[in-house]
Amino acid sequence: MDAFELQEQTKPTRKVSDLIWNVLTVLVLLAVLCVVAGFLVIFTNPYSQWNLFPPPTLPPTISLPTATSTPRLSLPPTWTASPTLEPTSTNTPEPTATPAPTETPFSLFTFTPTSEAGASAGMPFVVGAGTPIGTSSLAFHPEAGCNWMGVAGQVFDLSGAPVTGQQVRLGGTLLGAPIDLLTLTGLTTAYGTNGFYEFPLGDKPVATSGTLWVQLLDQSGIPMSDKVYFDTYAECEKNLIFVNFKQVR
Repeated sequence: MDAFELQEQTKPTRKVSDLIWNVLTVLVLLAVLCVVAGFLVIFTNPYSQWNLFPPPTLPPTISLPTATSTPRLSLPPTWTASPTLEPTSTNTPEPTATPAPTETPFSLFTFTPTSEAGASAGMPFVVGAGTPIGTSSLAFHPEAGCNWMGVAGQVFDLSGAPVTGQQVRLGGTLLGAPIDLLTLTGLTTAYGTNGFYEFPLGDKPVATSGTLWVQLLDQSGIPMSDKVYFDTYAECEKNLIFVNFKQVR
Protein backbone atom coordinates (compact mmCIF):
# COMPACT_ATOMS: atom_id res chain seq x y z
CA MET A 1 0.00 0.00 0.00
CA ASP A 2 2.77 2.42 0.84
CA ALA A 3 4.71 1.57 -2.35
CA PHE A 4 1.71 2.31 -4.52
CA GLU A 5 1.28 5.73 -2.97
CA LEU A 6 5.00 6.50 -3.55
CA GLN A 7 4.69 5.69 -7.24
CA GLU A 8 1.63 7.89 -7.54
CA GLN A 9 3.54 10.83 -6.04
CA THR A 10 6.62 10.52 -8.39
CA LYS A 11 4.59 10.50 -11.63
CA PRO A 12 3.54 14.18 -11.52
CA THR A 13 7.10 15.19 -10.76
CA ARG A 14 8.42 13.44 -13.92
CA LYS A 15 5.72 15.02 -16.05
CA VAL A 16 6.70 18.49 -14.90
CA SER A 17 10.37 17.77 -15.58
CA ASP A 18 9.64 16.48 -19.09
CA LEU A 19 7.52 19.54 -19.82
CA ILE A 20 10.34 21.85 -18.78
CA TRP A 21 12.84 20.07 -21.06
CA ASN A 22 10.42 20.17 -23.95
CA VAL A 23 9.91 23.90 -23.50
CA LEU A 24 13.67 24.48 -23.36
CA THR A 25 14.17 22.41 -26.52
CA VAL A 26 11.56 24.44 -28.35
CA LEU A 27 13.17 27.67 -27.18
CA VAL A 28 16.61 26.49 -28.34
CA LEU A 29 15.20 25.55 -31.74
CA LEU A 30 13.48 28.93 -32.02
CA ALA A 31 16.73 30.67 -31.08
CA VAL A 32 18.64 28.69 -33.72
CA LEU A 33 16.01 29.53 -36.34
CA CYS A 34 16.21 33.21 -35.40
CA VAL A 35 20.00 33.17 -35.66
CA VAL A 36 19.88 31.45 -39.06
CA ALA A 37 17.21 33.88 -40.31
CA GLY A 38 19.21 36.85 -39.10
CA PHE A 39 22.36 35.50 -40.76
CA LEU A 40 20.52 35.07 -44.06
CA VAL A 41 19.08 38.59 -43.87
CA ILE A 42 22.48 40.12 -43.10
CA PHE A 43 24.19 37.99 -45.77
CA THR A 44 21.76 39.05 -48.49
CA ASN A 45 21.67 42.68 -47.34
CA PRO A 46 24.75 43.74 -45.37
CA TYR A 47 23.22 47.21 -44.89
CA SER A 48 20.15 45.82 -43.08
CA GLN A 49 19.19 47.42 -39.75
CA TRP A 50 19.70 44.04 -38.05
CA ASN A 51 23.43 44.16 -38.86
CA LEU A 52 25.21 45.70 -35.89
CA PHE A 53 28.46 46.05 -37.87
CA PRO A 54 27.48 47.16 -41.40
CA PRO A 55 30.28 47.60 -44.00
CA PRO A 56 31.34 51.12 -45.04
CA THR A 57 29.24 52.77 -47.71
CA LEU A 58 30.80 52.45 -51.20
CA PRO A 59 31.38 55.65 -53.18
CA PRO A 60 29.02 56.25 -56.10
CA THR A 61 30.03 54.66 -59.41
CA ILE A 62 31.51 57.10 -61.91
CA SER A 63 29.66 56.97 -65.23
CA LEU A 64 31.82 57.86 -68.23
CA PRO A 65 30.25 59.47 -71.29
CA THR A 66 29.77 57.23 -74.30
CA ALA A 67 32.44 57.84 -76.97
CA THR A 68 31.12 58.90 -80.36
CA SER A 69 33.00 58.87 -83.65
CA THR A 70 33.84 62.25 -85.12
CA PRO A 71 34.12 62.57 -88.92
CA ARG A 72 37.58 63.68 -89.96
CA LEU A 73 36.79 65.47 -93.17
CA SER A 74 33.64 66.34 -95.05
CA LEU A 75 34.02 66.92 -98.77
CA PRO A 76 31.79 69.47 -100.47
CA PRO A 77 28.89 68.12 -102.58
CA THR A 78 30.84 68.72 -105.78
CA TRP A 79 34.55 68.04 -105.60
CA THR A 80 36.79 68.88 -108.54
CA ALA A 81 40.19 67.24 -108.65
CA SER A 82 43.05 69.62 -109.25
CA PRO A 83 45.27 68.77 -112.21
CA THR A 84 48.35 66.75 -111.35
CA LEU A 85 51.52 67.40 -113.23
CA GLU A 86 52.93 64.27 -114.80
CA PRO A 87 56.63 63.64 -114.23
CA THR A 88 58.88 64.49 -117.10
CA SER A 89 60.73 61.52 -118.48
CA THR A 90 64.49 61.81 -118.27
CA ASN A 91 66.86 59.75 -120.33
CA THR A 92 69.05 57.85 -117.90
CA PRO A 93 72.20 56.59 -119.62
CA GLU A 94 73.22 53.04 -118.93
CA PRO A 95 76.57 52.38 -117.24
CA THR A 96 79.61 52.12 -119.46
CA ALA A 97 80.84 48.57 -119.78
CA THR A 98 84.54 47.76 -119.60
CA PRO A 99 85.86 46.62 -122.99
CA ALA A 100 86.93 43.00 -123.03
CA PRO A 101 90.55 42.44 -124.06
CA THR A 102 91.03 40.64 -127.37
CA GLU A 103 94.17 39.38 -128.99
CA THR A 104 93.17 40.03 -132.60
CA PRO A 105 90.92 43.06 -133.21
CA PHE A 106 88.19 42.44 -135.78
CA SER A 107 86.44 45.11 -137.79
CA LEU A 108 84.38 45.19 -140.93
CA PHE A 109 86.02 48.47 -141.88
CA THR A 110 89.62 49.62 -141.75
CA PHE A 111 90.18 52.56 -139.45
CA THR A 112 91.79 55.42 -141.38
CA PRO A 113 93.23 58.26 -139.28
CA THR A 114 92.21 61.71 -140.52
CA SER A 115 93.02 65.19 -139.41
CA GLU A 116 90.76 67.03 -137.00
CA ALA A 117 90.02 69.57 -139.68
CA GLY A 118 87.10 67.43 -140.80
CA ALA A 119 85.48 67.53 -137.34
CA SER A 120 82.33 69.63 -137.30
CA ALA A 121 81.37 71.97 -134.46
CA GLY A 122 84.18 70.64 -132.28
CA MET A 123 82.49 67.27 -131.64
CA PRO A 124 84.83 64.57 -130.26
CA PHE A 125 83.49 61.97 -132.76
CA VAL A 126 82.87 62.19 -136.51
CA VAL A 127 81.44 59.74 -139.03
CA GLY A 128 83.89 57.05 -140.14
CA ALA A 129 85.40 57.11 -143.61
CA GLY A 130 83.45 55.12 -146.20
CA THR A 131 80.20 55.16 -144.21
CA PRO A 132 77.23 55.26 -144.35
CA ILE A 133 77.22 52.33 -146.76
CA GLY A 134 74.65 49.66 -147.64
CA THR A 135 75.44 45.94 -147.74
CA SER A 136 73.68 42.57 -147.43
CA SER A 137 72.76 41.21 -144.00
CA LEU A 138 73.05 37.54 -145.06
CA ALA A 139 76.54 37.21 -143.56
CA PHE A 140 75.24 38.28 -140.13
CA HIS A 141 71.55 37.22 -140.14
CA PRO A 142 71.37 34.31 -142.58
CA GLU A 143 68.20 32.96 -141.00
CA ALA A 144 66.28 36.14 -141.89
CA GLY A 145 67.22 36.21 -145.54
CA CYS A 146 65.79 39.30 -147.18
CA ASN A 147 63.08 39.67 -144.52
CA TRP A 148 65.13 42.10 -142.43
CA MET A 149 66.44 45.68 -142.49
CA GLY A 150 68.62 47.52 -140.00
CA VAL A 151 71.54 49.81 -139.26
CA ALA A 152 74.76 48.82 -137.45
CA GLY A 153 78.33 49.97 -136.94
CA GLN A 154 81.29 50.52 -134.65
CA VAL A 155 82.88 53.37 -132.67
CA PHE A 156 86.68 53.79 -132.62
CA ASP A 157 88.77 55.76 -130.12
CA LEU A 158 91.83 57.93 -130.85
CA SER A 159 94.08 54.87 -131.13
CA GLY A 160 91.73 53.10 -133.52
CA ALA A 161 90.49 50.54 -130.97
CA PRO A 162 86.78 49.69 -130.87
CA VAL A 163 84.85 51.35 -128.02
CA THR A 164 82.44 49.26 -125.94
CA GLY A 165 79.61 50.79 -123.89
CA GLN A 166 79.21 53.92 -126.04
CA GLN A 167 75.62 55.18 -126.15
CA VAL A 168 74.16 55.42 -129.68
CA ARG A 169 70.84 57.01 -130.61
CA LEU A 170 68.70 56.34 -133.69
CA GLY A 171 66.11 58.96 -134.62
CA GLY A 172 64.03 60.36 -137.44
CA THR A 173 61.09 58.83 -139.31
CA LEU A 174 60.61 55.62 -141.28
CA LEU A 175 57.76 55.79 -143.81
CA GLY A 176 56.17 58.53 -141.70
CA ALA A 177 56.51 56.69 -138.38
CA PRO A 178 58.69 58.42 -135.73
CA ILE A 179 61.81 56.55 -134.60
CA ASP A 180 63.69 57.23 -131.33
CA LEU A 181 65.83 54.36 -130.00
CA LEU A 182 68.90 53.98 -127.78
CA THR A 183 71.51 51.23 -127.53
CA LEU A 184 75.13 50.64 -126.48
CA THR A 185 78.07 49.41 -128.48
CA GLY A 186 78.98 45.86 -127.53
CA LEU A 187 75.42 44.62 -126.88
CA THR A 188 75.16 42.71 -130.16
CA THR A 189 77.41 39.76 -131.02
CA ALA A 190 76.13 39.14 -134.54
CA TYR A 191 79.09 41.05 -136.03
CA GLY A 192 81.82 39.98 -133.60
CA THR A 193 82.90 40.86 -130.09
CA ASN A 194 84.51 44.26 -130.69
CA GLY A 195 81.90 46.86 -129.74
CA PHE A 196 79.28 46.73 -132.50
CA TYR A 197 75.85 48.34 -132.19
CA GLU A 198 72.68 47.43 -134.11
CA PHE A 199 69.16 48.81 -134.66
CA PRO A 200 66.67 46.50 -136.45
CA LEU A 201 64.34 48.62 -138.61
CA GLY A 202 61.83 46.15 -140.03
CA ASP A 203 61.07 42.79 -141.60
CA LYS A 204 61.63 43.93 -145.18
CA PRO A 205 63.90 46.46 -146.88
CA VAL A 206 62.31 49.76 -147.91
CA ALA A 207 63.75 52.82 -149.61
CA THR A 208 64.06 56.11 -147.70
CA SER A 209 66.15 59.19 -148.33
CA GLY A 210 67.71 61.08 -145.43
CA THR A 211 64.86 60.55 -142.96
CA LEU A 212 66.88 58.54 -140.41
CA TRP A 213 70.01 59.46 -138.45
CA VAL A 214 72.37 58.07 -135.82
CA GLN A 215 74.25 60.06 -133.17
CA LEU A 216 76.60 59.35 -130.27
CA LEU A 217 75.66 60.53 -126.74
CA ASP A 218 77.54 60.58 -123.46
CA GLN A 219 76.12 59.19 -120.21
CA SER A 220 74.31 62.48 -119.55
CA GLY A 221 72.63 62.45 -122.95
CA ILE A 222 74.85 65.22 -124.34
CA PRO A 223 75.70 64.76 -128.06
CA MET A 224 79.24 63.59 -128.77
CA SER A 225 78.80 63.70 -132.55
CA ASP A 226 76.61 65.33 -135.14
CA LYS A 227 73.53 63.54 -136.44
CA VAL A 228 74.61 61.37 -139.35
CA TYR A 229 71.73 61.01 -141.84
CA PHE A 230 71.62 57.98 -144.10
CA ASP A 231 69.48 56.39 -146.83
CA THR A 232 67.89 52.93 -146.85
CA TYR A 233 67.28 50.76 -149.91
CA ALA A 234 64.62 48.35 -151.10
CA GLU A 235 67.22 45.90 -152.47
CA CYS A 236 68.20 42.84 -150.44
CA GLU A 237 71.85 43.55 -151.30
CA LYS A 238 71.63 46.81 -149.29
CA ASN A 239 69.23 45.97 -146.46
CA LEU A 240 71.96 46.59 -143.83
CA ILE A 241 73.39 50.11 -143.44
CA PHE A 242 76.77 50.52 -141.71
CA VAL A 243 77.57 53.83 -139.99
CA ASN A 244 80.89 54.01 -138.11
CA PHE A 245 82.26 56.76 -135.87
CA LYS A 246 85.82 57.68 -134.96
CA GLN A 247 87.18 59.88 -132.21
CA VAL A 248 89.14 62.94 -133.31
CA ARG A 249 89.75 64.69 -129.96
